[in-house]
Order: sequence, then C-alpha cells, then structure tokens
Amino acid sequence: MAEYRNIKAQPLTNAIRAIAKAGGSTDREAELVSTNLVEANLKGHDSHGVGMVPRYVEAVVEGGLAVNQHVKMVMDTGPLLTLDGLTGYGQVMGHEAMELGAERAKRNGVCVVGLSNSHHIGRIGHWAEQCIDHGLVSIHFVNVISRPIVAPWGGSDARHGTNPFCVGIPRAGKEPIVLDFATSKIAQGKTRVAFNKGVELEPGTIIDNEGRPTNNPRYTVIAPHGAILPFGEHKGSGLALVCELLGGALSGGEVVKGPADGKRRVLNGMLSILIDPSKLGTGENLAREVESFVAWHTGSPPAPGVDKVKIAGEPERETKKKRLAEGIPVDPTTWQEILEAGKRFGLDQAAIEKIVG
Repeated sequence: MAEYRNIKAQPLTNAIRAIAKAGGSTDREAELVSTNLVEANLKGHDSHGVGMVPRYVEAVVEGGLAVNQHVKMVMDTGPLLTLDGLTGYGQVMGHEAMELGAERAKRNGVCVVGLSNSHHIGRIGHWAEQCIDHGLVSIHFVNVISRPIVAPWGGSDARHGTNPFCVGIPRAGKEPIVLDFATSKIAQGKTRVAFNKGVELEPGTIIDNEGRPTNNPRYTVIAPHGAILPFGEHKGSGLALVCELLGGALSGGEVVKGPADGKRRVLNGMLSILIDPSKLGTGENLAREVESFVAWHTGSPPAPGVDKVKIAGEPERETKKKRLAEGIPVDPTTWQEILEAGKRFGLDQAAIEKIVG
C-alpha cells in the first residue's frame, strides 16, 4: 500500500476551497465548507474531513446538494426557531443556524433550534464550539437521512444512521468541554477511511450482510452491505433512537423509513438547545463548579498505559496542535478520489496538486 502524504492545513484548505468554487459556490460558501472540513481533519476526525468532498461533488452533480442556499426561517418565536436547510451545504446551514440561535439565546436566555433538510452538517462538535464562542452551553441531537448504516441493538441489519449526540460547555479562560460522538461504535466515515487504507476494523465493530461479525470494512462501503453496531449495546441504541426522533422529527424534518433510495446526498436534521448560563442566573456557579469537578475528574491516577485522565475535547485539541505542525495525513486512495472529484467540476488535477505544493 502506498504511503499517505502529509498536507499542511492552509494549502489543503485552499485546494478544497477551489473545488467548491469550481462547483459554483460563492467565495463565502467555499470558505465555510473548506475550513470546516479541514478543521475536522485537524481535530483527528478524518471521517468528517476532506474525504467527504467526493461524496459532496457526486451529490451536487446528481442534484441532491444545492449550492449557495441559506437557511429558510419556518418559524421564529424568539426562544424557539425552526429552520429549513433547503438541501444546501451543511457547513453553511449549521453556521447560520447557530448564529441565529445564539443571538436569540443571548436575548432570551435559551433558544431551541430545529434545523431540518440540511445536507451533511459534518462534525457536530464544530457547532458546539461555535456556541461556546458565544459563551453558551449547547446540546445537539442529530439524525441522518441516507443509506441506513447502523443496526439497532439486537438487530442483524442496518436501520438508521450514526445519529450523533453532542454537548458543549464553555470554561472561562480555559479550554472548553466538547462531548461529540456517534451513537454507533465508530463513525461511518471511519469505516471508509479504514477501507481506503486497506486496514481491518476492531472486532465487535461491524457485521456483514448476513448479520455475522466481521472485521472487513468493505461491508460498510461496497455492496452487499452489512452494518455498524451501536456503541454501549442497548444504551447507545436507545440514544440513537432518541436522536432520530428529536433530530429528525421534532426538528421539522424526516426520519429514516426504509432502505436507501440510491441517491448520494446525505441529509441531516438537528435539534439544538442553546442556553445562556448568565441569563439562567447560574453562570458564576457553573464556572466555579466546572473547575471543581474537572480537577477531581482529571485527578484520578492514570490506569496502566494511560498518560493522564482527559476531558472531552482534549484529545482533539492535542491532535490539532500536532497536525498543524506536521500536516494532515491523507491516504493515497482518498487523495485520488479528491482529485477525481475536482475533475468532475472541471478543475484540472495538476491545478489541485499545484495548490497543495
């Protein structure tokens, strides 16, 4: 297998921006899409990074992803906000939804945002971090309308998406707490990354098309398809159910109702709860108690083979520091797919290679 290459964040961002612009996106949209995807890579979540570009390009060509859209206001009562993403780039829809929600949360103390019908909104932690920048606590439930990829607990085939759950908590003068995870054992994109790298998955992660345990990631990438298992057995499966209903239905969107329709688009629904601690009257208490518990939590003596006890979000920040210095590793299969995607938008392969240097 060929070696992966390390590409610096800015040149990689420039290349992805050029591809998005070649697909008809405005400068602003191309900037939001490219910086969001590269940030996911920097944080170590390659599943939600630039490897998504080929899927996006296919969706644009097919008509399932509409360029240059903005969130449509369906209902606005101040503390309650319902938005339609109009199948536009999720990087734009997520950004606009959180900005609108943050403004209302700071005015009213809280805002519940229902965002439906958005194309792939990527790493959900990105939206929690945006809320944190506004000094807000946020909770996010997300569903996925695409080819079902995760089996319910006790089931033997795929019935829903990876249905992420996320919480962001700001800390005054210190790095925030960002809990962000798929309710499946691993994210779907991580199986694609493993397949492209030619490596096996950990035992107990997926099942094949007959419901039998397997380590081969091809069963989540090419037909006949198997399924990823839920994390935490019945607990993860229960949380996935809740994410489907809150993120998909309560947000104003749809839930998964059957097998895939063969389209390349990935639609997300997200229900977000944004809270201003100062308006709740507990801001000072939160700040004080967070520090007390973080100190107690991280003070546990590390288990054998562990360097230290960490808080949610810390591993991602460590990875970002490393990748900013060393570059973002991109495997040859993924890079070739990105080059081919650019070609579909009329962007010459040599031009992309020149951008990344």
